[in-house]
Amino acid sequence: MAPGSDRNPIIIGGLPSQVPDFDPEETQEWLDSLDAAVDERGRERARYLMLRLIERAREKRVAVPEMRSTDYVNTIATKDEPFFPGNEEIERKVLNATRWNAAVMVSRAQRPGIGVGGHIATFASSASLYDVGFNHFFRGKDEGDGGDQIFFQGHASPGIYARAFLLDRLTETQLDGFRQEKSKFPNGLSSYPHPRLMPDFWEFPTVSMGLGPLGAIYQARMNRYMEARGIADTSASHVWAFLGDGEMDEVESLGQLSIAAREGLDNLTFVVNCNLQRLDGPVRGNGKIIQELESIFRGNGWNVIKLIWDRSWDPLLAQDRDGVLVNKLNTTPDGQFQTYATETGGYIREHFFGGDHRLRAMVENMSDQQILHLGRGGHDHKKIYAAYAAAKAHKGQPTVILAQTVKGWTLGPNFEGRNATHQMKKLTVDDLKRFRDRLHIPIADKDLESGLPPYYHPGPDSEEIQYMHDRRKALGGYVPTRVVRAKPLTLPDDKAYAAVKKGSGQQSIATTMAFVRLLKDLMRDKEIGKRFVLIAPDEYRTFGMDSFFPSAKIYNPLGQQYEAVDRELLLAYKESPTGQMLHDGISEAGCTASLIAAGSAYATHGEPLIPVYVFYSMFGFQRTGDQFWQMADQLARGFVLGATAGRTTLTGEGLQHADGHSHLLASTNPACVAYDPAFGFEIAHIVKDGLRRMYGPEAEDVFYYLTVYNEPIQHPAEPEDVDVEGILQGIHRYKAAEAGAIPAQIMASGVAVPWAIEAQRILAEEWNVRADVWSATSWNELRRDAVAVEEHNLLHPDEEQRVPYVTRKLQGAEGPFVAVSDWMRSVPDQISRWVPGPYTSLGADGFGFADTRGAARRYFHIDAQSIVLAVLTELARAGKVDRSALKQAVDRYQLLDVAAADPGPAGGDA
Repeated sequence: MAPGSDRNPIIIGGLPSQVPDFDPEETQEWLDSLDAAVDERGRERARYLMLRLIERAREKRVAVPEMRSTDYVNTIATKDEPFFPGNEEIERKVLNATRWNAAVMVSRAQRPGIGVGGHIATFASSASLYDVGFNHFFRGKDEGDGGDQIFFQGHASPGIYARAFLLDRLTETQLDGFRQEKSKFPNGLSSYPHPRLMPDFWEFPTVSMGLGPLGAIYQARMNRYMEARGIADTSASHVWAFLGDGEMDEVESLGQLSIAAREGLDNLTFVVNCNLQRLDGPVRGNGKIIQELESIFRGNGWNVIKLIWDRSWDPLLAQDRDGVLVNKLNTTPDGQFQTYATETGGYIREHFFGGDHRLRAMVENMSDQQILHLGRGGHDHKKIYAAYAAAKAHKGQPTVILAQTVKGWTLGPNFEGRNATHQMKKLTVDDLKRFRDRLHIPIADKDLESGLPPYYHPGPDSEEIQYMHDRRKALGGYVPTRVVRAKPLTLPDDKAYAAVKKGSGQQSIATTMAFVRLLKDLMRDKEIGKRFVLIAPDEYRTFGMDSFFPSAKIYNPLGQQYEAVDRELLLAYKESPTGQMLHDGISEAGCTASLIAAGSAYATHGEPLIPVYVFYSMFGFQRTGDQFWQMADQLARGFVLGATAGRTTLTGEGLQHADGHSHLLASTNPACVAYDPAFGFEIAHIVKDGLRRMYGPEAEDVFYYLTVYNEPIQHPAEPEDVDVEGILQGIHRYKAAEAGAIPAQIMASGVAVPWAIEAQRILAEEWNVRADVWSATSWNELRRDAVAVEEHNLLHPDEEQRVPYVTRKLQGAEGPFVAVSDWMRSVPDQISRWVPGPYTSLGADGFGFADTRGAARRYFHIDAQSIVLAVLTELARAGKVDRSALKQAVDRYQLLDVAAADPGPAGGDA
């Protein structure tokens, strides 16, 4: 962490408009000097002087307003560029071979009968940006630490594969398996960076645009967090995020820049490949995306390095004494620069330099071919090296490098700078020949004219391949590489779970508080306690977790530099540089990014962390569902708590806070193990098994989602004959019927289990029905098991046919079966086809609303009395109850009158 003196002040701009002028004469002298400079030397000279003064003022740490944008030239002056330590000739050969193989791989993937697609233009534009990183900056993991964390731009994956092929990390057979992950298994290559599909190669999934930059920020922060808490030495790790300028339109790309600056994350560098194109056209045709991004990043407190022009522009800029060339660069829009990228040198001479005699004079001794090859900085190794070195050396701020490139660079006139380049996947024979000649690849015409174009490898003993190996050896190994060095954790014994298994006695608590009580005991464990990472979006008090403030404290790299307003309270807000709790503000996206970074620390840094992310359940899978897929792809592990769950439990908040569907969304994610427990003892067994599955000797790449509620109930003690297998598989009989003659079954989950128990009582006392109550801890896991069984039976008809767990569990129970929950009916309906008997469900379908809990449950017909009616209806359908009983029940319980319902428990803080 950079020392405080290297940090930017909290106020980084602003004019002192209310400050009195104590020396008006001196002020006037300065103003007169500026006027004289304008009058005698012109506005451009005066502008130059002002910029130099501002620059010097900042060097002297004088608090002057920041410049939100600077001239459209390189930030690093030619005279300030460091010595380039590489061999440019060899690196050019390496890059050319990489470019060729990347393009050929995608082109071959379009062969007849395959046609799986791919993208070649993105890597073509960013190839040099990666190559300099591979040769001089990206640290590997061979030294035993986490190395650097590199978020590769998803569409550039062909180039990363092509380089791995040259290093003999991948074979030709694997390159030909690009995007054929199953049909060419085990030689298939994933379409984009997908760790789940290639767990020894990729580390970070990035192609869902916007999640790469968000993930990189929180990965850099997690590195600092782990170091501050003494869990891992991450001081040498640097996070690199390679992004596209079009990608920066995503809200997630720019939404969390401020936290990186606020926490001084100088271990983070964004490299934005500004090829000025989106997928179908220019990013800012009438504007300048680099200038816009510079202003945004500067305004958020980042260090900005613009890398716009290559070395061929240096002599021209050196001649620009009156700023006419810089002015032309400043005022030419991006759309026009893209046109220049596709036109001739003569066109550029006429349209760019031709409008001013001073510009014409600059290029009068240059040929059209030389003018055509005035290039962009993102293709110049020396300029790139200078930018990367400056980024690594900068202290106190994260750095963004805005590197201008040409999309489709070197692919030929049919690709370079064209609006359709992103969708172009196949090179014609003529394209291949031009491409080959430009790259100086020794492949004969006949090899391009018949069959598929060949890959090129100069041989393992060639100087360029040896150079590549030497550079990677010097930098600590090959990247990208994912390594899992973490050892299984020693998990707590049953004592840690004893308290919550005892129930709550006469006290009523919500399942949220039951979980928090268990978490507090687990965090006391000497082996794993320090590994818990608590995460919440500004709602710790809502979830009853303020009790952790005094002991665990909230992580803040600067500590707490103020007197807290609640400092005299027992549960006062406490911040610390070594705090265990991450308070990410009102940002579910930021919290989920923290969750992913912590949940994959076992692989990234070889040290397991156990993230516990607690949030309003409505704003989990719904708001950040894409990130939960990212979490699954990144093989991250941890606990996700959807608090204030259910559509009728948090009724005072209204529609947008009423979650009745997150379990459906969770069911779509194959890595998510989702539970809806009703009681503390169920939570205890689920959490214990989750720790075993995620952090035990045979760790699985899953994460756990538990929905917990804010409605206080009395939690029973664990039954002596507790069915642990049933709890974990998804259903167990909680309360057998004690009275009544007519059999029935009620299946409920979460907060609905107490309603089912009340319905059981009413049915026995008033209708002579003997109904068992089953706690369905996971509708999702029951369905997942049943689907797997059916798939096995489908493919193995000659073997003994398996039976789903839910079918076996309910086999001896006499129906009908009525399912109820605080979720949409489609949640319990997931298992309907495997229930051995007549089945119906009740649920909270429709929008939520603000009212009493009782009114809401009566409205959705999921309260105890409605359950009674549903059971009677099924019994009447089976001829076991007279249908007249149904109208009697409707009238007796006033089921058509929402206002007649008991309001139910009020409040409901965790």
